[in-house]
Amino acid sequence: MSTSPQINPNDQEIDLGQLSKKIGSIVQSFIDWLFDGLLFVIKNKFIIGGLFVLGVGLGLYLDKTKKVYDHQIIVSPNFGSADYLYSKVELLNAKIKEGDTLFLKQIGVKNPKEIYGFKIEPIIDVYPFVNNNERNFELLKLMAEAGDIKKIIEEKTTSKNYSAHLISFSTGKKATEAGTLQPILNFLNQSDYFQRVQKVYVDNIQQKIKENDSIISQINGILNEFSKNTSSNSKNDKLIYYNENTQLNDIIKTKDELVKQQGNQRMDLVNLDEIVKENSHVLNIENHKSINGKMKLILPVLFVGLFVGFGILRGFYRRQLAKRNLA
Repeated sequence: MSTSPQINPNDQEIDLGQLSKKIGSIVQSFIDWLFDGLLFVIKNKFIIGGLFVLGVGLGLYLDKTKKVYDHQIIVSPNFGSADYLYSKVELLNAKIKEGDTLFLKQIGVKNPKEIYGFKIEPIIDVYPFVNNNERNFELLKLMAEAGDIKKIIEEKTTSKNYSAHLISFSTGKKATEAGTLQPILNFLNQSDYFQRVQKVYVDNIQQKIKENDSIISQINGILNEFSKNTSSNSKNDKLIYYNENTQLNDIIKTKDELVKQQGNQRMDLVNLDEIVKENSHVLNIENHKSINGKMKLILPVLFVGLFVGFGILRGFYRRQLAKRNLA
């Protein structure tokens, strides 16, 4: 005998009828809500229009007077001063968070209250990192075997050793080189220890250049002497044989290497005149991120939205109050 429940067709029709009524009620409520909203807008059109105009006007004023400017400085930390550079930038950030404008004024920054914070990050460029440095190349290759090469390249310990780093910060007013940029660079270069290291490093390069110049001069003397002997022998009638074991080629190669060294070392002297060398900078890039420069669009929508939202809440409150009074 079957024990499954029997479905009554009449009950099914009743359920469908109730569902249809509920859907119709929801649709009607939505239509009533739209109509009430339309009536509210028509009734308060002058107030809504006034709020819109007020929002546009106030937004235009704020966009014109309250601007944010971004600034970028590309620097190279010399003499192994990367960690020192990062700690200095962190110190500047700490002073800004503390509101210590006196400290910023003491290092020469104009309008310290308008500075919003500093950020420093390495410029990822692995090729100069491994170029002409076998140790760095082998280290990077070894680390890459143990993990993702991209993560290793961007990892903090590795990235601090890159030659160039980007310092970025924002201000509420336009910055100047004399009032903002130069005081910051001067502050980054204030280190007695690294100034002593710089002096020794530069003295060593200058001594090396002097020694190389002396060796190049001696090589030139040997080559000149050889050239004179060759010219003299070429005038003789006898056939001349030269020993293939002469180290003339080695001498010429040595001179070539020394000349290259001299060029690189003189270039180093240009780049090593500061502990933290500024490579380039860009000031006063107008910031349009987030809500910056968009207040003329945000405020009208905000004012009208708040007014409409308040009207909806007031209408809801009145309807609920009326229901309770009727009850």
